[in-house]
Amino acid sequence: MAINIWKTDKVGFSMEVIPTIKSENGTSKVYNVTFHPGILYRLSHDLTFVGRAAFETSGRYGVTPIFNQIIKRKKNANVYIAVPFPIRMGNDKSVSFGANLQFGVSF
Repeated sequence: MAINIWKTDKVGFSMEVIPTIKSENGTSKVYNVTFHPGILYRLSHDLTFVGRAAFETSGRYGVTPIFNQIIKRKKNANVYIAVPFPIRMGNDKSVSFGANLQFGVSF
């Protein structure tokens, strides 16, 4: 879940909290929680860059640059596609880099 607060038409603040649930041997539990504060920068009417820091309860940390494109505008909600590129380090593990694809609805 994320909350975005726009300071101006172009710049805002974003805070996201991401629980990771691990399921194995017939049980499940919250395995990790990522706290993701960041900035929003509107590149065009429907395209936004989100630059987030990442702090995980597992001891990892890093950054997540995200490109967010609105693909359908409605009166009370927008449908979007986002492409995050998480980079993580720390906790005696090697640096990791990923790319994801997300679809969502913003209100």
